[in-house]
Amino acid sequence: MQAANRLQKALRTGSGLSFGAWQMLPGSNVARAIARSGFDWVVVDTEHGNIDGIAQERSQQIRELTPYVDGAMHEAVAAIAACAVSPIVRIAANEGWMVKPHGVIVPLLNTVEEAKSLVKSAKFPPAGQRGFGSPFAMERVGGVTQTEYLQQANDCLLTIVQIETRDALQNVLTDRDREPLLEDIAKVPGIDVLFCGPFDLGNNIGHPILDGTMHDDLKDALARIQKAAKENQKASGIYATSGDQARQFADQGFQMISAATDAASLQTSLQSALTAARGSYVHSALNMAKGAIRGT
Repeated sequence: MQAANRLQKALRTGSGLSFGAWQMLPGSNVARAIARSGFDWVVVDTEHGNIDGIAQERSQQIRELTPYVDGAMHEAVAAIAACAVSPIVRIAANEGWMVKPHGVIVPLLNTVEEAKSLVKSAKFPPAGQRGFGSPFAMERVGGVTQTEYLQQANDCLLTIVQIETRDALQNVLTDRDREPLLEDIAKVPGIDVLFCGPFDLGNNIGHPILDGTMHDDLKDALARIQKAAKENQKASGIYATSGDQARQFADQGFQMISAATDAASLQTSLQSALTAARGSYVHSALNMAKGAIRGT
């Protein structure tokens, strides 16, 4: 199972550097196209993406419908895993039923208690309280038997928490001015990666990212998260908006780094192709002149 989890293998090898992409558009064909692009992992985003996975409304009626609203997520996960790439599901909230291989990302996690609750949901007893019985999970990790999956899953599923709020940042490191001392999120057993969400974190600490520029306080906050991860033998991850920015974060020592999203990449690629087709302003003006001449 561990060999099948490409992201986990990368994080445990050498510098631990690993690049991935974000899937926000639904469809197994989209998932396969991203996975075949050379990334180690693909995040199937059910929080901000257009992929059904978890109903963000938590009414009883919606909960009763949950078996029917995660089809697109399951299809994407299967397609990515079939390409020998790690599917990572970003769930919309800390919901135990959404724990899937090869890992989960939980956004807006604020406290040690929430981190512990996530670990309980992600691990089978005695380490947690995850239910056993899905016939699909084994197919995503190399086709192991149910017994092998039960015995190995606790060590193979990556549990990733996003640090992107002021409350979470204050809990990242032990505050020695408090009495009693609080156990910080980075020390929670079973948490594998502290993943930075720069945009939400910047908004929450009063320094939003504007025109791609990060305030020094946000840079310091990201450095604190990275340091907390390293000191507690966890990996650090971060969301980047481009390959160039991903390279910068890699040079800073981050390990699990996104380099692209399907929605943004599609638009950028189409715009680039159209710009090239239209040519320079001079070329466009020349074509317009030719058209005007033909029309006379």
